[in-house]
Amino acid sequence: MHPAADGVELLIRAERPTNAYEETVQRLLQSIRLGMIGPGERLPAERDLAAMLKVSRDTVREALATLAESGLVVSRRGRYGGTFVVDALPDESRVRPVRAELGAAEVEDTTVLRRVLEVGAAREAAARDLSADERAALARALEECRASDDANHRRLDSRLHLLIAELSGSPSLVPLVANLRTRVNALLDEIPMLRPNLSHSDAQHEAIVSAILAGRPQSAAEAMLEHIEGSAALLRGFLSTR
Repeated sequence: MHPAADGVELLIRAERPTNAYEETVQRLLQSIRLGMIGPGERLPAERDLAAMLKVSRDTVREALATLAESGLVVSRRGRYGGTFVVDALPDESRVRPVRAELGAAEVEDTTVLRRVLEVGAAREAAARDLSADERAALARALEECRASDDANHRRLDSRLHLLIAELSGSPSLVPLVANLRTRVNALLDEIPMLRPNLSHSDAQHEAIVSAILAGRPQSAAEAMLEHIEGSAALLRGFLSTR
C-alpha cells in the first residue's frame, strides 16, 4: 500500500464548512475521484482529516462511513491499518452528484473558467522557484499520466492538473481547480475516449510541464491555453447539438 498522495492536504483543507458532513463527503470524494488519493492508497488519520477540514472527528467518521457504503474506501485493522481507497473504484454513477444538463453552454462556461484558473496556474507555477521535490513530483505526475492505460488516464490527468494548481503557490486555488476538474470530467465522460486525442493531450501536457520546469511563465500559459482550447474544440464537436 502507498501513503496518501502528495498534495491531498491542499485539496481537502478548507475553512470550516457550513454544512460540515456534506462538504466533508464532497471534499473526500473529490480527492478520490480526481486521483489525489489513488486506488490502494491510505487516507490521512481521522484526527488529521478533522484538523485539515476543521470539523469534528465524529463528522469525519460519518463521512468515511458514507464513502465505505458507496464502495470507495475500506477500513483495515492492525499495525498498518487505516482507511484505504479500494483497489478498483466502483462505477462513478453510483456516487456521482446530480448535475446540470450538459451541452454547448456548459462547454463554454467551463472553458472560460479553465482559461481564467488553469492558464494562470501554469503561469504562476513557472514563475516560482520550485524545490527539487516539487520538480520531481511534477515530472513524475507527467510520466504517470503519459504511461497510463485508458482506464486510469482521466484520474492521472486530473492529478497532473491539480498539481500544477498546487505549484502556483496559492492553496486557495486548488479547491477551485478541483471543482472545475469535476465539471471537465463530467463533460469528457459524455464523449468517446479516443487514443489519438489522448496522445495529443499527452504531448500538450509535456509542453506545459517543460515550460514550468524551465521557468518560462508565458510559454507555460500559452501551452496550457492550447491544451484547454483543444479539449474545448473536441467537446464542442460532440456536444454542440445538445
